Amino acid sequence: MLYVVGMPIGDSADLSPRALATLAQVDLIACEDTRRIAPLLAAHAISTPTLSYFEHNEERRTPELVERMRRGARLALVTDAGTPAISDPGFRLVRETLDAGIRVGAIPGPSAVVAALSIAGLPTDRFSFEGFLSSKPGARRNALRALSREQRTMVFFEAARRLGTLLADMATVFGAGREATVVREIGKTYEEVVRAKLGELAARFTANPARGEVTLVVAGLDHEQSAQERVGRADLAEVSALTAEMLCEAGLSLKQASAVMARLGGRRRREIYQDALASRRTHQDDNQDD
Repeated sequence: MLYVVGMPIGDSADLSPRALATLAQVDLIACEDTRRIAPLLAAHAISTPTLSYFEHNEERRTPELVERMRRGARLALVTDAGTPAISDPGFRLVRETLDAGIRVGAIPGPSAVVAALSIAGLPTDRFSFEGFLSSKPGARRNALRALSREQRTMVFFEAARRLGTLLADMATVFGAGREATVVREIGKTYEEVVRAKLGELAARFTANPARGEVTLVVAGLDHEQSAQERVGRADLAEVSALTAEMLCEAGLSLKQASAVMARLGGRRRREIYQDALASRRTHQDDNQDD
């Protein structure tokens, strides 16, 4: 049996009675850092043996732990804070335990994702969890561009020292006026919730870098705004294509007409050219049907 046990993310009192009972009854506790869990176990007179299981040894340790369970051992999987396998080690062990036909059970506990959503003041009916984005600027911005049309509320984790940079990139890609909430040190003495627009948050946390654990909740693209933008882009494409056709009738080639429209309208020549080609094909197909 493998128990996936949720751990406190701030106050140690958040550890549930069921979690304590499980940690006391299993044969082994697999944890990120044996030194960090030791005081908590000692405080509750729990003497269960512990074994380190973290990002850099999970590939090697997983077969060993699965074999222990095959022989009848009961294991608990914990992380330093929060629920295992959620942007923390654990996924590999859970999957291989299930593949081995061994039962996996959840001992629910705190989650920074849900805790932050509950106090962020942003829509929670639908949301996506994006975890940590790349620390490399190019990869991070590409990931944000891919999320720029996302209509669900988004939840991110970020290191405090990089928060200002991430917020600045978000303000550039999502728009400085997009609403977001920075939730810092959840469940701890200096818990802080700051809700504002991305531009304002970027300025604040660039000038005064955050400290501690950070969870960032960002509003999705507004449904009405998204629909208006889609209609606007469609209208602009149609106008550009028709105007390019008219210039062709005046004696310009399609490429020349597209270049003129690009300079006048601020769109790329290739985009206008492709729109005009598509429009021309549509008209030709309509004429053939007639």
